[in-house]
Amino acid sequence: MRPFLRSSALRSAAKAPRGLPAYYYATARPFSVKAAAASSSSRRPLDPSKLHITKTKHPKTLSKPEDLVFGKEFTDHMLTIEWTEKDGWLDPQIVPYQNLSLDPATCVFHYAFECFEGMKAYKDKNGQIRLFRPDKNMARMNKSSARIALPTFEPTAMIELVAKFAQLEKNLIPDQRGYSLYLRPTMIGTQKTLGVGAPGSALLYVIASPVGPYYPTGFKAVSLEATDYAVRAWPGGVGDKKLGANYAPCIVPQLEAAGRGFQQNLWLFGEEQYVTEVGTMNMFAAIKDKATGQKELVTAPLDGTILEGVTRDSVLALARERLVPEGWKISERKYTIKELADASKEGRLIEAFGAGTAAIVSPIRKISWKGEMIDCGLKETEESGEIALRMKNWIEGIQYGEEEHEWSYVTKA
Repeated sequence: MRPFLRSSALRSAAKAPRGLPAYYYATARPFSVKAAAASSSSRRPLDPSKLHITKTKHPKTLSKPEDLVFGKEFTDHMLTIEWTEKDGWLDPQIVPYQNLSLDPATCVFHYAFECFEGMKAYKDKNGQIRLFRPDKNMARMNKSSARIALPTFEPTAMIELVAKFAQLEKNLIPDQRGYSLYLRPTMIGTQKTLGVGAPGSALLYVIASPVGPYYPTGFKAVSLEATDYAVRAWPGGVGDKKLGANYAPCIVPQLEAAGRGFQQNLWLFGEEQYVTEVGTMNMFAAIKDKATGQKELVTAPLDGTILEGVTRDSVLALARERLVPEGWKISERKYTIKELADASKEGRLIEAFGAGTAAIVSPIRKISWKGEMIDCGLKETEESGEIALRMKNWIEGIQYGEEEHEWSYVTKA
């Protein structure tokens, strides 16, 4: 018998059926993992009032907007906050953008103690800087960090710090519709050890990159390859968390799809070949019901196999508010690639699109599956369906302050 089992576990194990070791039943867990964060109330909380700012002595000038490439150019500064198991969160700092100095044995390099977020700051017509639903990003980052034994933080405190950071970099945000400042909050385990365990220290930092429209030459529909030979996520795994370790394994299938002429993968799961995500975005399909003709906007449910996308949640909320009165049905349910193929053949697949921070929406023209092409409802002269375009315009209107909305967080000068 294993020595780490507690007495209550031992009692459970004693009642276990024959056939498997007793400790299997004592330690078996359900798929839903509620991880305990590394933070505790006895340690210092994250405190925005302790922020110290050191400005660069060599400020950059903003590149021409048309020359911006996503994630290639960075701003003058970075926000950094260290955490230790003994003290909790140390004083936050905004410092000139610089390299990190880490020991080769730092645990992030060996055991992937790393999570991140993707969000944007926007400049409205009055020059105000706005964040879009930062509460959602901070809540998701806490879930990600807790899942891998990294510390959590008070969301409102982190939002305040990110807002101050974005405000400091406002001169590097292009003041044109379609342009923004991409913000990348990142947390890494920094303890120097090759032992496998919860890190005793961590670093939370935020860097920023001025970005232009996802489609610089105009809104473009993409073609996908349905991928069932590789799996992006599975029940009980961490596909619903924004961990760096989720992304690198997806690159080879993406390169293989690109080699066959497709822009992205459509990730399928299980023998049923359920549709989950498209590339690194959530997936939506607009389908007419075969019996009633009712239009349905459908996306996969939050069952652990897809990321809890902020844009996904925004599309669903806007659809329920603005499309339901037009007779639409809005569904979060499992659906298969065969359902899409059948709807396409029968002329019931109206459109399909991905949803994510970088592009807001990404219209889909065709999907390759088992040697056939699934037509996703676009005419040859069209680059987007009506719903994808409406969602893009609705969300951008909120992001740039053209529509005052509770999702838009205005930073203080």
